[in-house]
Parts: sequence; structure tokens; C-alpha cells
Amino acid sequence: MNRKTKIILFAAIALLILGMAFFPRIKRFFDSDKLSDIPARGAGGAGRSELVVAATVLEPQTLNNMFRITGVLLPDEEVDLTFETAGKITNIFFKEGTFVEKGTLLAKVNDAPLQAELKKLEAQLPLAEDRLFRQQTLLDKDAISQETYQSVFTQLETLKAEIELVKARIRQTELRAPFSGMIGLRQVSEGAYASPTVVVSNLTKISPLKIEFSLTENFVNLVKPGTEISFRVENDLEVYNAAVYAVESRLDIQTLNLFARARYANHDGKIKPGQSAKIEIKIEQKENAIVIPSISSVKEMGRDIVYVYDNGRAREVEINTGMRTSSSVEVINGLSVGDTLLTTGVMQLRSGMPVRIGQMVSNSAE
Repeated sequence: MNRKTKIILFAAIALLILGMAFFPRIKRFFDSDKLSDIPARGAGGAGRSELVVAATVLEPQTLNNMFRITGVLLPDEEVDLTFETAGKITNIFFKEGTFVEKGTLLAKVNDAPLQAELKKLEAQLPLAEDRLFRQQTLLDKDAISQETYQSVFTQLETLKAEIELVKARIRQTELRAPFSGMIGLRQVSEGAYASPTVVVSNLTKISPLKIEFSLTENFVNLVKPGTEISFRVENDLEVYNAAVYAVESRLDIQTLNLFARARYANHDGKIKPGQSAKIEIKIEQKENAIVIPSISSVKEMGRDIVYVYDNGRAREVEINTGMRTSSSVEVINGLSVGDTLLTTGVMQLRSGMPVRIGQMVSNSAE
């Protein structure tokens, strides 16, 4: 094989390889030319096929800019119930998982020695009072000195103080509800030895509830006492409303977050402490705004582009945007109330393309 034949052979191989590489693009080019020759449906057999799209007629709306965070529900009050003194538990009066009123006697430890001591002191009280009365009579007749009378008076007051002290110790043997709430599961039994470190049960006030959440430093000035919030809990479609009642005085040094708390009445006790809460806080509200779905606009060469319906064709419109939510965009200029905005097929649309509206959808902001 001579040199000329080799050159021709290598050139043929190179052309074959190039042809195989560009074949898909060439095929798509000719296929697109064939498609462009197909008559448009309902267009008298001329032009390209019309694209079926969804659309919405723009109306003035109220646009709410919402700040979303996750918080936790806390009881208004919560305490581990313990005795103030040590002793054997003689009675448990509460039923687990029930509501108890403030001051209700929940449990008691043995107070027999204290009751006996109280009885002894109270038996001495009439004699001491009678003695003071006699001393008062003698003092009025100048039969005794003021010092003698004062000594008897002091003895009576000391006896009364000892009686009050014993009564206070007896009260320490009683476990009473410090506030109204739901009592939890019992942790001890009658006959057990109780001390101030032994938890008898837990008492929780669940009406109202507190909602605790944290704010980044970008939003600390937007939330203050009185700010209204709304929240949802897991597996519950209902939206609940609450109001902020307290905000921390400074940011956390580690996280640079600011903690705040809101209060929800929870009259029916439906919501339980410990649940997470998906919170929404309204930052800004605009009336009579033009709002479009986020999916109906595209960015092109640094511009925001939408398409409107214009006599059977799509017309490209450049817009300027303002406030954004998770699914909506405010349009400051470029669109007007009454325009028919195309909301689907946006990536396929081109200005002047024939379109047919297959569905009209409502357009509402969050």
C-alpha cells in the first residue's frame, strides 16, 4: 500500500468517526424541520402546534410575608412533687392522670408523734391563759410587779409559738398541690419511706401553654411582647393563634439567637406539652398587591420573565419583583390587574408561540 492510498484510507476513517459523532444532532435538526412543517391544530393548517397551558387572571391581593420557625410547647407550670419532711407514707389520695385543684391533699406521711406533741401543748394552753388572767388581776391591784406579770405573759406566748411550730411540722407531712393542673404517674406506694429527695409524682399546668422559640439576629427587632403568631402541631391541620409575652434581654453568646415565648390558652387541653410547633410570624403585609406563583416566572439573562396570553399567543413580559414567600412573588411593575398569566409550560414558551388555555386556575397568595 503506497503513501497516497494510506492517506485516503485514514481520511475516510476520520470522516466516518465524525459522522457517527454528529449523527444524533443532525437527526434532531431534520426532525425539528419536519415538526415545524406540521400544521397547527385549529390554526387553519399554518404555523407551529399550539401549546396547551394553564392560566390565571391577575387580581389585587393581600400579600403576607411570613417568618417560619420551629418551636416547642412548654407547660405553663411544672413541678416534681416531694415532701418537705421525711417519714413513712401513710396515705395517697390522688388518682394518676387526673386534674387536681390547687391546695388538694395528695399524700401524707406519718405524723402520729407530732399529733401527740400538739395535743400535749394544747392541753397546757388553758392553764397558762388562766394563770395570765390571775396575774393581770393582781397587777391591776399593784399586788405583783410588772416583771412578774411579763414573765407569765412570755410563758404563754412561748407555748402558743410551740403549738404553731408543731402545726407547721404537721403541715410538712402533707403533700398538697401547689397549683391546679394534671397530675402524672405515681412513683411511690403507701408504706414507702419518703424524703425531700423522693419524687412522688409530677404536676403540670397545661392551660395555658407556653410556646418557646428562638430568633436569629436578623429578626430580633421584629418580635416583641404582643406580637401575634400562629402555629401548627404534628398530625393536626388546625391553625392555633398565640401572642408573645416575653423576649430575652440579650442574644445567646454561642448561637447568637434570641429566645422568646408566646402563650396559648389551650382551654380544652387538646395540645400537650413537649410537642413541636411549626410557627409563622407575620413580618409584613401589603394590600392590593399583584402576586404571581413563583413557578410562573423564569430568569433569563439576569431578567425576570413571565408570559401572558395575548390573542391566542404567548407574549413575553419583563417584570420587577418585590416581596417573596415560599410559593408567591410580588410583581412591582410589568403586569397589571386583569392580565391573563400563563402558569405552566413556562420553560417551553417563546414570545409569539401559539397557545391554548386548557385550564384556568385561581391565584391566591399565602
